[in-house]
Amino acid sequence: MTSPTLTIGQLARHCGISRSTLLYYEAQGLLAPGRSVAGYRRYGEADVARAEQIRAWRATGMSVEAIAALLRDGGQPGPIERRLQEIAADMARLREQQEVLLRVLASGPAAGIDKAGWTAMLRAVGLDDDAMARWHALFEQQAPDAHETFLSSLGLAAPEIEHIRDWSRRMGV
Repeated sequence: MTSPTLTIGQLARHCGISRSTLLYYEAQGLLAPGRSVAGYRRYGEADVARAEQIRAWRATGMSVEAIAALLRDGGQPGPIERRLQEIAADMARLREQQEVLLRVLASGPAAGIDKAGWTAMLRAVGLDDDAMARWHALFEQQAPDAHETFLSSLGLAAPEIEHIRDWSRRMGV
């Protein structure tokens, strides 16, 4: 008796990823589904487990190339260790950026800087849109009252402040 198989659409729904992502993984050699008599892709239990593992690794920010190396090399820790080093470096950069901004905030004159001025300053210290979003999320998590005070000091309207704080909480860090 053979185990049940899934179509590409069923596997996509099961894993919470798109059909095109599964096709991309196949093109990159990460998945190799079987085929039905009619030539349709069929995914067995091992394929489902592999797709779930790929999705979990992608959720950590690992590249497709690193995942391919993990699958090819039998799970050797090299790609995982490299990703951990990347995350540590990202965290160090964010901490440094946070310290710079907290020093500016503590120095007092920053109260006269508007939203455009802060955005320019954040970009000047190396923050892109993703880093700014993480900065807001971290600020909201660690000092929600100070975050609200900061946003108010920019002259933002209450609905915009609440919007920024809401997405900062939802984003997490």
